Amino acid sequence: MTRIVNFSAGPALLPEEVLARAGDEMLDWHGSGMCVMEMSHRGKEFISIAAEAEHDLRELLAVPAHYKVLFLQGGATLQFAQVPMNLLAGRGKADYVITGEWSKKAAKEAAAHCEVAIAATSEDRRFRCAPPQDEWRVRADAAYLHYCSNETIGGVEFHWVPDTGAVTLVADASSHILSRPLEVSRFGLIYAGAQKNIGPAGLTIVVVREDLMGRAARGTPTVMDYKLQADADSMLNTPATYSIYIAGLVFKWLKQLGGLAEMERRNVAKAKLLYDYLDASGFYRNPVEPRDRSRMNVPFTLADAKLDDAFLKGAAERGMVQLKGHRSVGGMRASIYNAMPMEGVQRLVDYLKEFERRHG
Repeated sequence: MTRIVNFSAGPALLPEEVLARAGDEMLDWHGSGMCVMEMSHRGKEFISIAAEAEHDLRELLAVPAHYKVLFLQGGATLQFAQVPMNLLAGRGKADYVITGEWSKKAAKEAAAHCEVAIAATSEDRRFRCAPPQDEWRVRADAAYLHYCSNETIGGVEFHWVPDTGAVTLVADASSHILSRPLEVSRFGLIYAGAQKNIGPAGLTIVVVREDLMGRAARGTPTVMDYKLQADADSMLNTPATYSIYIAGLVFKWLKQLGGLAEMERRNVAKAKLLYDYLDASGFYRNPVEPRDRSRMNVPFTLADAKLDDAFLKGAAERGMVQLKGHRSVGGMRASIYNAMPMEGVQRLVDYLKEFERRHG
């Protein structure tokens, strides 16, 4: 079997060890005679799978006891509406930091539910950096401040946690959650779509402080009420059972590797290998300010955009796919999430060198 090197931004590659174990358990999970996809979410088998997945995620992130972990659906995009529906608590104001396409979309969605103010933005700098904290203007009476801690499209990552004082901090951490340790207690709520660093599409993780629940706006659909979901162990309706199962295997894989500190060490090394070559080359360019570069999503352009198709064709011939940049920014993008091995990044760097020799 030949596996390709998949640089997709999501759904993204999964650890081969996880896929192998899921394959072994496909027809018979632990002697149950069933595949996990066939199990009732109310049965003892799946309840044990979900409980173990939550336990392992709590351990990896060191989630404090007064936070709830929810396994929801609808992707991070549904959270753009679900967050204001649950956290406004009648205050009617929320602040947003805009650093790219995803934070823009989140703010636009929230504007249907409350008065949105832009606390800071890097749009005037073409979304090539994270705005320094001293530029932020956070309203004291805002219900919360929302930011996207890693912009998948533009490749901008916050390597620091904002200080918002008494205002609740909310993070869309979809594309870098579990890539490094995170001080959960600094946040009121963290959410993340699973399809980048956690598992298959269809699952969304929400970590929310208990005191923020139970205040959903009138008219909030039952399945979008954090308190009701927490009281039902995320099973008000049928959850994304197989996605939760795979996520649980990924959590165990991370623990076996040594946890998030070890994962961060690996991710720093992978990103350094790629950025160092891009910076040393006169043929390729990464547009992001070095201090704010994402370790997960690395956009870059070629010296001549007319060579893009040839670059992608040559990459595919060498077993590397999904390197085309997002349509809104063009160029290339290499997503090097947790499951991307160092060997995959080295293979890309070797190809970058080869292509530059032939076309530079």
